[in-house]
Amino acid sequence: MNFPTNIMTDAPDTDTLGGRLSRARDAKSMTVAELALHIGVKSQTVAAWESDRSEPRANRIIMLAGSLGVTPTWLIHGVGQSPDETETADTNDMLKNQIRNLKVQHEQLGERIEQLENVVARLKAA
Repeated sequence: MNFPTNIMTDAPDTDTLGGRLSRARDAKSMTVAELALHIGVKSQTVAAWESDRSEPRANRIIMLAGSLGVTPTWLIHGVGQSPDETETADTNDMLKNQIRNLKVQHEQLGERIEQLENVVARLKAA
């Protein structure tokens, strides 16, 4: 987690409030519906906040910050305690590696199928 010593000199997160909210929710592995239920609003309301179509009132920002493990100032201004996104990044890296491995296996399987089709064609011709 990011604990700045001075929020006045710390470089702000330049994402929008909705972007920061979405990232913090993802870092907690929560769905929009789960977060909405947790703070007592409709899923559509959270979705509108995350897409910057509307903004939460001050009392909801406090509830969001507490639920997501960030500071209200980080949600509003991008300065303060941000979410721990390392687990999400690690998960993304793991998934990317699995996809790469599957692509290699897919290619190898395609080559093996082609080899077997050639054998079958030769047997039919004989």
